[in-house]
Parts: sequence; structure tokens; C-alpha cells
Amino acid sequence: MPALHAISPDTLARLVALPGTPAILDLRDAPAATLPGARVLGVATPPTAPAGRAVVVVDEAGGAAAAAAVALLRSDGVRAERLEGGFAAWASAGLPTVALAHLPPRHDDGRTWWVTRARPKVDRIACPWLIRRFIDPDARFLYVAPGEVLAVAAAERAEPFDVAGEGVVWTHRGERCSFDALVDGFGLAGHAPLARLAAIVRGADTDRLDLAPEAAGLLALSLGLSRLHDDDHAQLEAGLTLYDALYRWCRDAQGERHDARSHRPAHAAVTA
Repeated sequence: MPALHAISPDTLARLVALPGTPAILDLRDAPAATLPGARVLGVATPPTAPAGRAVVVVDEAGGAAAAAAVALLRSDGVRAERLEGGFAAWASAGLPTVALAHLPPRHDDGRTWWVTRARPKVDRIACPWLIRRFIDPDARFLYVAPGEVLAVAAAERAEPFDVAGEGVVWTHRGERCSFDALVDGFGLAGHAPLARLAAIVRGADTDRLDLAPEAAGLLALSLGLSRLHDDDHAQLEAGLTLYDALYRWCRDAQGERHDARSHRPAHAAVTA
């Protein structure tokens, strides 16, 4: 018999890193890795749900801690479930996990802060998408003048990315871009859809349109978005939808084709 108010790892895997995914609350203390997009609470923090969101609670093995948290949340009217088998079952199934060793410290608001150059094109939208969907769904992004990124990073304890400078980790290395650095650094290189997306981003961001047929399209759309929006945060919000769609294509839509035949109605059967 299925566990009460539970969701299987395979079912949750089809929902993660997409708009409307359940809020994932990890109850484990100081884990080395977690699920994509999870909020790590630890056992001492009472679980709370973002407004209007369903919740999946994760502990080590889908046991009493998760069951208790689900019961508390459901008593407040939250649609809550626990992950069957907990993190152990997720990892055993070979599903993607996020390594947390390089996660920046959280601010008093509970969010990680990141800073980069203003007027983004490709990497500076792709990286926030990756961070929001896989690393920290509550992450805050600061866009500032190029010459001020490192000063703002120091003043605000924000993590710099996609900028050259002493000690900057999340930036270009040779022919690989900042998106690649994040994918590698957070242990996500083995997730096939992200590996496909990384090649597209790299091609668009480094003028290597030969790396993936889709790179030219991403570059065109990115430049168009940059010209549509004079506010970087409005552009980021629009760009998140673009990358959501591209990630979903990378995940399970590559085999679908669309041509003139797609518009033809099915022919009615002809009787003699």
C-alpha cells in the first residue's frame, strides 16, 4: 500500500526545475547535497510553505520526521507530501542532486545574493535561471555597472558571476562560459538535459554557433529580449520563461518534429 500523503521519486523528478514545481523542503541538517530547487531547513526550523504552493518534504529515508512535517503543514491547509524513501531513494535512483559545498552564505533574509554586470545578454540570464531552478529558488540578483561588480560583491556579501576578477569562481574558463562553471561546480554535469542546454548556452555566449543548432536561435532571442527591456529584472523574468521552455525541450521534446503535415486534419474514413 502506498504511504499516506507521499510522492515517488520518479513522479517528483518530472516536476522539478519547472515553473509551478512544488516547494521542496529538506529537513536534513547540513547535507552535502540536496534535490534541485530544494530549500534546506534542517530539523530545527518549522516547515512553512510559500503562499499557494504545494510542498514536498524530504528527510533522509522518508520516515517520521517527514511524516510529522507533512501532518503539520496539512493541518494548516497546505497540500503537502513526503518524498517516498527520502533523499536516499532519490539518490539511489540516480536522479540529479545539487552539491552544496560552494553555496554562498545566506543573508538574514534567508536568500543567497549574487551580483553581475548590468544589461545582460546570454550568460547573465542563463546563470540566474540555473540558480533559481536548481540551486536556490529564492536567490536575489543584483545588476550593477561592470566596474562596480567586485566592490558591490564585497560590500553586500554577494557572490559575483560572469565577470573577470581576482577570486571570481563563476566565470569563463577558456572556451567554457559561466553557465558551465555553475553546472560543474554544483555537481550537475551528469544531468543530461542540463548538459544539452549548457552546450546551447556556450555556443550562444561565446560565438561558437557550431556547438549546437539551437545556439543561433538562443542568441537571437537573447538579443531581442535585451532590446525589448530597459530594466534588467524585467528582462530576467521574461528570460526565465525562455529557459524554462528550452530546458523542457532538452529534457523530453527533442524527438518531436513539426512541419506542414502537422497542420493537416486526419482524413475521414471513406466507405464504399
